[in-house]
Formats: sequence, structure tokens, C-alpha cells
Amino acid sequence: MNQLDTLRIFQRVAELASFSGAARQLGLPNASVSLAIQQLEQMLGTRLLQRTTRRVQLTADGEAFYRRSKELLDDFESLRAMFHAGGQALSGRLRVDMSSAMAREVVLPALPAFLERHPQLEVELSASDRRVDLVAEGFDCVLRTGTLDDSSLVARPIGHLVQINCASPAYLKRYGTPRTLDDLAHHKLVHYRQVLGGRSPGWEWSDGKQTYLLPMAGSVTVNSTETYYAACQAGLGLIQLPLVGARKRKLLDGGRVVEVLPQYRPAPMPINILYASRRHVPARLAGFMDWLHELIFPLTQEGGMLT
Repeated sequence: MNQLDTLRIFQRVAELASFSGAARQLGLPNASVSLAIQQLEQMLGTRLLQRTTRRVQLTADGEAFYRRSKELLDDFESLRAMFHAGGQALSGRLRVDMSSAMAREVVLPALPAFLERHPQLEVELSASDRRVDLVAEGFDCVLRTGTLDDSSLVARPIGHLVQINCASPAYLKRYGTPRTLDDLAHHKLVHYRQVLGGRSPGWEWSDGKQTYLLPMAGSVTVNSTETYYAACQAGLGLIQLPLVGARKRKLLDGGRVVEVLPQYRPAPMPINILYASRRHVPARLAGFMDWLHELIFPLTQEGGMLT
């Protein structure tokens, strides 16, 4: 067994937190996997994995070695791909993150056809509304909407998402329809925060050159897209959402929500694919990001996108 194979075994054990699970996926005897890890630790002179009767987890040295070994194998794959003709099937494992709405409404319906073209590719898809730490949590790429924080990550822009303001008919019947920004003093906003413990900055609107924030009252704060939409439909307040999100759920056509204050829409929301800065991007990651871009870009041209 060569050292590259040993690194692949170590990575699979680390990712699955299981020797037996790694052995099953790799088609190897349990004893071979255990021996490979033992020999690797002896060669390095350090413990990489902490083993107990219930679980396997990386040590501090193991976490550092995992990150560097992953980069090394990715670089090797890119080097090998240089000498193959284009269009070859992708292989290996990808770990990606995006919002639950994006995964459910856009990516998962199209994923079977993509994986049929690349049967040796495995995709671990994290779908949540929290912002993951790409590097610390071992993601290959993440799909993010909104303004990006300063970081060392590489951003691949896809487009901008048109946003609208909405309220339910029941809410408007009770509180009236706002016509001006001054009217918002008598209305409630459903606040959205990825991490609970505070409120959103308030009502956002743009004149095409600058974005403005107007603090607003609200009785409810949520931390997921689904509860955000549901809170609006329940009459708990106004929300601001991407137009295509409303269209895909037929919220506007079905009369479940109504657009308000169209002259005070938020600024279009950018959407980007983020990945770690590397000298060589693995072929499987480059191919997946190309597919993701092709899948999502046309939707941004239709006037919006999912959050």
C-alpha cells in the first residue's frame, strides 16, 4: 500500500469517524484500515486519532494533518488531470453547504442527472440557514447570498437577486397597507437572524445608489427561511424576500402574500460560491462549481433567487 492510499484511508476514517465505516466504503478489511493508520502514526511520531469504544475523533495534530493531507491529495488530483483529456468523469468526495431552500428547490432536483454523468463522485450536502466555517468544518465550497465578510476565501460571483416586500392579506386587513416609509412606524417586521439573540437591523431599502436601514418593531424573530415565510403568512408582520422565492412557492399568485411598498425594495442581493484559496482547484470541485453556476445563473435573470 503506497502513501497516497494511506492518506486516502486516513481521510475516510476521519470523515466518517469510524474505522469499520471507512473499511466498508473503501472495500478493505477492517484490519487493513487499522494497520494503515497505525503505520501512518508511527511514521509521523504522533497520535492522529483518539479511539474509544464509542467513537473515533481527530486529535489536534490529526486535525492539522487532515487539512494538509487533503490539500496534498487535491493537488495530486489536479496534477494528474493536467494529462487527461477534458470532459472526463469526476470522482472523489465533495462536501458543500447551502441554504435549505436552495438545496430543496434548485439543487436536489437537478443533482440526479449530474451524478449520473459522474457516478464516481460523492456529494455531502449540508443544508441549513446557519453560516458554516468553510475551513474549520472541512467544506469544499459553500453557496452564500448577501454581502460577504472580509476573508481569505475566494468568491465566485453568480449574480444578484431581486428582492420584494410582502405581507399577508390578513395582516394588511388588520394594520392597513403601508404607502410611505413613515407608515412603517405603525407596522411590525418579522425579524430574521441566523443566530438568535437579537433583531435584524430593520427595514432595508435602496434608491439604486445607496442602501438605507429603518429600525422597526416586531414581535417575532426567526432563524430559518421556512419559518420566515410562515410567520408572514400567519400575519405576524412584513418580510423582505427574493422574488423568485415567492414565485416558486406561488405565494403571490396564490394570494397568500401581497407585495407592498414596491418603490422601497431592498437592494438586489449578491449570490456567490465560496471556496478556499488554493494553487490548484481539484477537478471535482471545479466541475461541480461550473455546474452549480450554470444551474443557478439563469434563475437570477428571471428576477430573483432563493435565500
